[in-house]
Amino acid sequence: MHDLLIKSALFVTCDRNHKIVYDGTMAIRNGRITALEPSDSDAAGQLQAHKTISAKGRLVMPGLINMHCHAGDSLFRGLVEGLTLESWLRRVWIAEKAILTPQTTYLGSVLGLAENLLAGATTVMDMFWYPNETVRAANDLGMRLSTGGIFFDLPGIGDRMHVNYIKEAETFMATHQESETIFPAILPHGSYTVSPEHLEDAKAISDRYGALFSTHAAETQAEQSDISNRYGKSVIRHLEAHDLLGPRSILAHCVHVDKTEIKMMADSGTIVAHNPMSNLKLGSGIAPVYEMLDAGINVTLGTDGAISGNDLDMWLTMRLAASLTKGVMMRADVVTAKQVLHMATLNGAEALGQSKNLGSLELGKAADFIVLDLNSIHAVPMFDPINHLVYSTSKSDVRDVFVDGKQIVRDGKATKVNMDQTIENVRALAPSIKASLE
Repeated sequence: MHDLLIKSALFVTCDRNHKIVYDGTMAIRNGRITALEPSDSDAAGQLQAHKTISAKGRLVMPGLINMHCHAGDSLFRGLVEGLTLESWLRRVWIAEKAILTPQTTYLGSVLGLAENLLAGATTVMDMFWYPNETVRAANDLGMRLSTGGIFFDLPGIGDRMHVNYIKEAETFMATHQESETIFPAILPHGSYTVSPEHLEDAKAISDRYGALFSTHAAETQAEQSDISNRYGKSVIRHLEAHDLLGPRSILAHCVHVDKTEIKMMADSGTIVAHNPMSNLKLGSGIAPVYEMLDAGINVTLGTDGAISGNDLDMWLTMRLAASLTKGVMMRADVVTAKQVLHMATLNGAEALGQSKNLGSLELGKAADFIVLDLNSIHAVPMFDPINHLVYSTSKSDVRDVFVDGKQIVRDGKATKVNMDQTIENVRALAPSIKASLE
């Protein structure tokens, strides 16, 4: 006897072969996918479960994986506008330092992670000042999360110093090393805000625990000039010189990279988190995604924070990732919908070291899946479900979300957290946030 059957749905599995089952039944037991069969097959007819959900007129696919986010920064959405990254950051840090505490970080993290969740992201890689509060928010919502110790040399939030960040990172690793829902990481902000010695300290912790390592890299031309002037090398060459590239290293942005640097990343197995929305809005540029994919780099997708892109929408991220390179190269055949769908699912799972567990609907994998409504005007006619997902789907199409076979979004509403109260609390904080920059 299974725990749950999802019947009569269009299943887009996102497996390596992009298998689609146009009218299928999926069975779940103990949080795992135990069967996925055509509904008219004998095997499907024999499936029984304690609960059955009819998903006729719906599309079921794996939960999306957002590989670069700052969920807590949702508190500052729209606060700083019309500036390039460097000037923008100086304003952002003033507001963060005035407002952020563990308590407000939890509030912002619930807001930002819930936005991810309601838009279909079941796993998020998040970099923020108080990672334990982000973990608490993810656990309350029922999501999976990759986060951990942050490193930052400038006077930061809570007046913490490098020694504090080391201690916090070590404690985080020891606490979450065996978790099935929290994937520990070390997340120094960037090579322009963290010294080479401190970057090496951070990487040493990730190496000791076999954990992920993620940092901002090569986001702007100004960053490139800064690092070149300081250290005599471009950003990626600087990271390579300090042994910071590798198969557990996830570099956010990589907008300004040359052919040699792309080869460095490819040869080392380094992963890229592509964030097209914030790159465009901050005027940072357009990442050479085609060249990175062609070199064999695992390119994943991220929304960045709502403070820079103003929302946390992986569907918009997919559409931009699929379209921008076509426009730059004036070639309609590059960066296919299939590649982009994998960037948002299976590629992210591989980056997290979770490809045997997440990223596709396959037997034995965790039952992390989302249910999309196909009865909207923009969903008909549908000749190719994968093209529809990348080019037509909206976050409002997401109706239900399951993690480990447990429903955590029902009909567009989070089931485990009172979001009305969260919204009320954020609105109450908003005047103080605005005043922080006055």
